[in-house]
Amino acid sequence: MRVILKSDYKKLGTSGRVVAVKDGYARNFLIPRGIAVPADKSALKTLAEENRVGDLRKNKEKRTAQKIADQLAKVSLTAKVKVGEEDKLFGSVTTQDIADLFKEKGFDFDKRKIELTDPIKELGVYQVNVKLHSDVNVKVKLWVIKN
Repeated sequence: MRVILKSDYKKLGTSGRVVAVKDGYARNFLIPRGIAVPADKSALKTLAEENRVGDLRKNKEKRTAQKIADQLAKVSLTAKVKVGEEDKLFGSVTTQDIADLFKEKGFDFDKRKIELTDPIKELGVYQVNVKLHSDVNVKVKLWVIKN
């Protein structure tokens, strides 16, 4: 029997996949628990429509992320920090600090989208990678200067 998985299931696959299983397994376990539905014509048509709508949504998200990336490419950030002897920072410049600097410039997004290769613990100029979408990354210049 062919079924469409409604949710991810470890032994069979991810949500939306059409898989072939034994009739008893489908009737007695997968379908009653809501893990799968029978793969008849209407269910397959519904799945195709959901995939089409999902692809349209992903494309729109990617276009929006690309527009934001184009704007971010023109931005340069300046972090004013307190330093001790030999220009060593007290602490470090974190992704939250960088997200706050972006917020001051009018860009509001989650700090988890900001990727730092190494902790920023010295004065200087750094390239900060911002991952806006799975396919859209942008590098922004960050100046770390004395307060």
